[in-house]
Amino acid sequence: MDADALTDARRAEWARLDELSRASLDGAAVDELIVRYRAASADLAELKTSVGDSPQGNYLSTILVRARMRLTGASDSVLTQAARFFARQFPAALYRLRWLTLAIAVVFLAIAIGTAAWIASDPALVATLGPPAALEQYADERFTGYYTENPAAVFMGMVWSNNAWLAMLCVIFGVTGIYPVYMIVTNAMAIGQAGAIMAAYDKADIMVLYVLPHGMLEMTCLFVAAAGGLRLFWSWVAPGHRSRSESLAQEGRALATVSLGLVFAMFLAGLVEGFVTGWALPWPLKIGIGAAALAVFLIYMLVVGGRAYRRGETGDLVEYEAGTPRLLAG
Repeated sequence: MDADALTDARRAEWARLDELSRASLDGAAVDELIVRYRAASADLAELKTSVGDSPQGNYLSTILVRARMRLTGASDSVLTQAARFFARQFPAALYRLRWLTLAIAVVFLAIAIGTAAWIASDPALVATLGPPAALEQYADERFTGYYTENPAAVFMGMVWSNNAWLAMLCVIFGVTGIYPVYMIVTNAMAIGQAGAIMAAYDKADIMVLYVLPHGMLEMTCLFVAAAGGLRLFWSWVAPGHRSRSESLAQEGRALATVSLGLVFAMFLAGLVEGFVTGWALPWPLKIGIGAAALAVFLIYMLVVGGRAYRRGETGDLVEYEAGTPRLLAG
C-alpha cells in the first residue's frame, strides 16, 4: 500500500476528525466524531501493518490521540483547577458553613469572656494561675514580648504553620464530633485566663490591642474549621436520603476543600500577626489592617461564596473527579 496515496485519499476525513476533536460538540457531532475516530484508527492500523513507522502514521496518530482524549475526557490543567477551586469550590464550601461558624463564634466569645470575668472577679482564683511575680511578669513583659521576640518573618511562619495545622486537624478529626469542641473550648478558656491575668494588673486594654489586629481573621478561620469538622460529624449521624458512607464521602470531599483553603487564609492572618501586630504602628492603623483582612475574607465567604452556591456549587469535586453518583429512584 502507498502511504502517500492513502494520505491524499483520507486527508479531508482526517482534517474533519481533527476539527471535531477541538470543537464544541452537540449530539450529532459526537456521533460523527466516534465514526471518524474508528475509521481513522483503521487507517492507522493499515499504515502500521503495511509500511511500519512513517511520517503519515505519526501525523494520524497525533490526530487520534487528541480525538481519544476528547472522547474519554482529560483532567483540567492545574491553572484551570486552581481557578475553579478559588472562584467556586472553596467560597461555596465556606458559604455553606456561615451560620454554624457564627454560632461557634458566639459560643467561643461567651466562654472566653465568661472565664475572664469569673477568674478576674476573685483574687484567689487569679492566684491559682501562678506565683504573683510570674503573673506580673506575664502581664508586663511576656504577653507583648511574644509578638516581638522573633524576627517578623520567622514569627509569621511559626504562627501560620501552627494555626493552619490546627485548622486541618479540626476538619480531619471533626468526624469524631469531639476534637472541634475540645479545640474551641480549650482555646476560649486559655484566652479567658490570659484576659483575667491582664485585667488583674490593669492591662486588659493592652491585650485587646495586641489580639485584635490578627485575631479577627485568625479566630474566624478557626471557627470555620470547627464548623467544617462538626458538619463532617453530622454527615454520618444524620445522612438523610444518602447512605452514611456516601454522605461522609461527599461531605468529606467538600470539607477537605475548606481545610486546604484555610491554609491560604491563615497565611494572610499570619502576615498580619507577624508584620503588623508587633510593629510600632499606630493602633488605629493596626486594627484597621486587621479589620480589612477580615472584611476581605467575609466578602469572599458571603458574596463570592453565595454566588457560587446559588449556581449549584457545594465545594465537592466535579463529577469526573469524584466518580459517577449512585442514582436513586423515587
